[in-house]
Amino acid sequence: MTTLAADATARATLERLDRVGWWAVMTAVAALQVSIAAAQIAITVAGLTWVMRATIAGVPALPRFVVPLGVYIAWTLLSAGLSRDPAVSVPDTKQLVLFLLVPLVFEFARGARARTLISIALTVGAASALVGIVQYGVLNYGGLGRRPQGTLSHWMTYSGTLMLVICAGVSRLLFDTRDRAWAAVAMPALVTSLALTLTRSAWVGVFAGVGTLFLLKDRRLIGLLPIAVAIVVGVAPASVTDRVYSMFDRNDPTSRDRMAMLESGRAMVRDYPLTGVGPDMVQHVYPRYRVPWAVQPSNPHLHNVPMQIAAERGLPALAAWVWFIGAAIHGLWPRLRRSRAPALAAGGLAAIAAMLAAGLFEYNFGDSEFLMLFLVMLTAPFAADRDGGLP
Repeated sequence: MTTLAADATARATLERLDRVGWWAVMTAVAALQVSIAAAQIAITVAGLTWVMRATIAGVPALPRFVVPLGVYIAWTLLSAGLSRDPAVSVPDTKQLVLFLLVPLVFEFARGARARTLISIALTVGAASALVGIVQYGVLNYGGLGRRPQGTLSHWMTYSGTLMLVICAGVSRLLFDTRDRAWAAVAMPALVTSLALTLTRSAWVGVFAGVGTLFLLKDRRLIGLLPIAVAIVVGVAPASVTDRVYSMFDRNDPTSRDRMAMLESGRAMVRDYPLTGVGPDMVQHVYPRYRVPWAVQPSNPHLHNVPMQIAAERGLPALAAWVWFIGAAIHGLWPRLRRSRAPALAAGGLAAIAAMLAAGLFEYNFGDSEFLMLFLVMLTAPFAADRDGGLP
C-alpha cells in the first residue's frame, strides 16, 4: 500500500471513529437526565472510541483544568487505599470514571457540536420539567416526603440538573445571537418545576447562577432578581412559600442538622487531615462524630461540598478541587470576549457559581447525574474553541 493510500485509509478511519464518538457523547448527554445506566453505557462506547482514535491521531491537548482534576483523582484513589475500610471506599471510586467526560466532550464536541450538546441538555431538561409538573399536579407529588423527581430517581438529583439547565437556558437568552426562542419557551416550565421540588439548595444555586449571568451581561439586570423572587413567592402554592420562609428560620430542623454536620465534619478533618476517613465512609463514622444537638442519627454525607471532600478525602484533595475550580474559571473568563461561543462560556461560569452556592447545603458534586452535566457545561466552551486559537 502506498503512503497516500495509507493516509487516506487512516483519515477515513478517523472520520468514522469521530462520528461514532460524537453520537455516543450526544447519547450520553441526552440520557443523563433520564437513565444513568444508559448514559454510562454511552460514555463507555465514547471512551473506547477515544482510545482507538488516539492510537491513530495521538492524544489531543486538553483544557488546563485537567491537571488539578487529575491531582484530585489521584488523591481520591490514595484516600480510598488508606481508608478506614478500603472494602467500602475502593468500590466508591468508580464514580471517577465520569471525569472521562472532559476529554470525550473536548474531542468529539468540537466547534458547533458543543452548542448542540447544550441544546440537547436544554431540550431533555424541558421535557423532564414537564414530567415534574405533571407529577405535582396529577400524581400528588407535593410534600417534603414525596416531591417531583421528573425523569430521575430522586428530587435532589432532579433539582440539581434543573438548576444547571436553567443556567444554560438563561445564558443562551443573554449571550447568544440566535435560536433563543426555544430557551425562552422552556424557561417557565423549568422554573416552575424547580420551585415545586421544594429544594432550597437548588433555589440558592439558581439565584447565584442567574445572578452571575446578569452581572456578566449588565450589572443593572441584578435588580430583576428580587422582582422575580417576589413574583414566584406571590403566585406559588403554600408549600413553596412556606419552604422559602423556612430558609430564614433558625429553628428549622434541616437547617440545624446541616450546622451539626459541619461540626461533625470539622472533627473528622481534625482527626484525618491528610487522606480523610475514606470515600463513602462518612456515613459509617458519622455516629462517632455526631454532636448531641444533631437532628438525624446518621447521614450519608455532610451536605456541604468542601466539607465533604475534606472529611472524606483529606485537605490535599480539597486543595486540588479548589485549584480545579479556579483553573476552570481562569480558562472560561477570557472566552466571554474572545470565544466563538460566549454563551457557552457564560453558562460554564454560571454552572460553577450555582454549584458552589448550592454546594454549601448539598453534596451535589458527588451526585453522578449532576456531575456529568456539570462537566459537560464546563468542557463545552473549550471544545467550541478547538480551532479558535485559545489555550
